[in-house]
Amino acid sequence: MMDGSSHLGRAGKAIPSPAHCDSPVVPMQPWTPHRRRPRRALLAAASVATVAIVAMVATAATVAPPRGIGREATFLGCGMRGVHAARGVGSVSVAAGVSSEATQVFAATTSAAISSPSLLVYDGSLLALAAVAIGAAALSRRRQQRRAATHATNNVGAEVTEPILRLGTRASPLALAQAFEAQRRLGEAFPELARPDAVSIRTISTTGDERLDVSLAAIGGKGLFTRELDVALASKEVDFCVHSTKDVPTELAPGTELCTMLPREDTRDVLISRSGIKRIEDLPAGSVIGTASLRRQAQIYQKNPDVKCVNFRGNVQTRLKKLREGQVDATLLAYAGLRRMGMEEHATEVLDWDQMLPAIAQGAISFQCASDDEDTLRYLRPLSHRPTVDAVTCERAFLAALGGNCKTPIAGQARLSEDGTLSFRGLVASPDGRVVFTVERAGSADEAIAIGRDAGEAIRQEAGEAFFEEMQSYVQEMEAANTKPTSAKD
Repeated sequence: MMDGSSHLGRAGKAIPSPAHCDSPVVPMQPWTPHRRRPRRALLAAASVATVAIVAMVATAATVAPPRGIGREATFLGCGMRGVHAARGVGSVSVAAGVSSEATQVFAATTSAAISSPSLLVYDGSLLALAAVAIGAAALSRRRQQRRAATHATNNVGAEVTEPILRLGTRASPLALAQAFEAQRRLGEAFPELARPDAVSIRTISTTGDERLDVSLAAIGGKGLFTRELDVALASKEVDFCVHSTKDVPTELAPGTELCTMLPREDTRDVLISRSGIKRIEDLPAGSVIGTASLRRQAQIYQKNPDVKCVNFRGNVQTRLKKLREGQVDATLLAYAGLRRMGMEEHATEVLDWDQMLPAIAQGAISFQCASDDEDTLRYLRPLSHRPTVDAVTCERAFLAALGGNCKTPIAGQARLSEDGTLSFRGLVASPDGRVVFTVERAGSADEAIAIGRDAGEAIRQEAGEAFFEEMQSYVQEMEAANTKPTSAKD
């Protein structure tokens, strides 16, 4: 489905340009000589006007004017007569609707004008007006012809078609990369979706994208990147939405489902440091680490309590720019996002699960659709990747059992082995990293929900309800855990 309007993505792969979105983009027209013709039209008009005046003067001595004809009509008639003569029109007796009688009056009027200074000035003005009118008319005609030609060129072979599917997504570079991947996969799976306009992309701004000055915990946790998309889906503005599944709440909007999960990317986090240090434990005391994630913050403090975590939000490009500017000494990002945008070279070190346990559903792209929209579901469901569905389902069951969101430092990852065994590892911590609970479970992939739920209930029982209440209170007092706490409240 790629064409000449594509641009290069990771590893030189073509990614459809935003011209495939539902926002209309007018293609740039190639340069052609006719684009300079308005200037030529003016020059031609001036030349024609000059020839017309010369023709009138040359005729003055031979044509006798009948009485009763006004001088204005005379000059207009002669002017148009001159124009037609200059253009090589065979008959010069009638010009542009002016009678031959009017044109014949030219000579006497011109002779009188030459013999009288006052008449010369007055008649000269009329001649000038006639020349201007001729030039303007020529330019107007040329512009009309050019517009008609351009309109015809732009519409040659054009066919206005409605998209078969309308895709909703956030507008960040990573979100668009994921939307283009969805568009590509649909085109490869279904021939009717292969044409560029078959799957339109609509970008929707979300609260999480707009409120970059505070951490996610301070403005409501999960759902910040999906609420507006839910509204668009419910109002039928889009047929389905493409999500980073880690941003999707465990409770979906009524009447919707996560119908598809694409094959999962590498789920690990990466450390990016200005100094090239590869381990969190090796960062010097006082180092500033930028992160908006309580999950990352808690694990960072667990490994190195002498560093300082600060709120650090924005898209991948924005965070890397802030890092280069020296606003922080290091930051952590999802490896999957860097890989999807072909930016792996920025990673100082890829962190294994023992160093930084990833977020629930990290690295997974999912499609959300109305449960009763069979016309859309018949395209989306075949693209789903079963191993990814099993692993993410287990992780989200763990999160649901803990009532988790972005206000709680929760991590969890499930992995499906070749023999069909689903292994899960989960973590819950206090924002300062001083209290950490971990759990591991394993079982059949068919029991994904039960495995995740059991792991969550086990941690909840071990930690006690008081732990979760204190943790929520702590986060509210801090208005987001964006600085290292000074007391061991937890």
